[in-house]
Amino acid sequence: MGFGGKYKVKEYGLFDPASKEPHRISRSKIDLFVECPRCFWLDQRHGVKRPDMPAFSLNNAVDELLKREFDTHRVNGSKHPLLKRYGVDAVPFAHSDLPKWRDALRRGIEYHHEPTNFSVRGGIDDIWVTPDKELIVVDYKATSKRKEIELYDSYKRQVEVYQWLFRNNGFTVSDTAYFVYVNGNADAPAFDGKLEFDVQLIAHEGNDGWIDGTLKKIKATLMSTEIPPVGECDYCPYREAAGKTLLGVKKKASPAKSKSAKVKEHAAEPTKTGSLF
Repeated sequence: MGFGGKYKVKEYGLFDPASKEPHRISRSKIDLFVECPRCFWLDQRHGVKRPDMPAFSLNNAVDELLKREFDTHRVNGSKHPLLKRYGVDAVPFAHSDLPKWRDALRRGIEYHHEPTNFSVRGGIDDIWVTPDKELIVVDYKATSKRKEIELYDSYKRQVEVYQWLFRNNGFTVSDTAYFVYVNGNADAPAFDGKLEFDVQLIAHEGNDGWIDGTLKKIKATLMSTEIPPVGECDYCPYREAAGKTLLGVKKKASPAKSKSAKVKEHAAEPTKTGSLF
């Protein structure tokens, strides 16, 4: 269903309470539920998703360049200078499924959660491995901030879902995840056709104990016919305010027709017998 612009109501991949097939749910949709159950329910049950955010082309370029840089060390089995600087005893993990795991839009790493019949998936940025064959989840982030970088809760949940997915795929996974944080320097005297970055490695001690319970809450929400409550969300208040305003404007613009107008309108209508009697 379209509305004249680019926005369309999604008609595929919706949750069907009667279906026996596993329902695919991405890491980002889990985070959407945590943020706002109502927005999640509208998205997954009715195809009414939030408007797309603009593409961050510079961030995507940084991601791509970092992947190429770490892939060079992956092929050589060598330690990246960033890992040496921070004393992390690991190298980029070489695995034939890495291209699939990185494909966040279509594939990613996937696990069937039997209690909910969800097929949970997520697309990673990178995986490192220690000498003891323990995997380390890595995510790339790009920004430009003058103040000290802090990890958002959504970032922490992101890597924790990845840790959970790899553990459920039979891998030994470190509780410590790393963010390769690239921070653009806006204090340079001039642009001169280049943007300089400071690169930091930020550790996070993950805990995936919340995921199983959250998936069960998601399943209960999807099976329910009741509209879920609003979470920490700016979209739902906007949606409600816009809807009420539009209904009010429409009501004022469409007053009840006068009796005489209704009579004239009725008299002008043809009848099947060709007579008013």
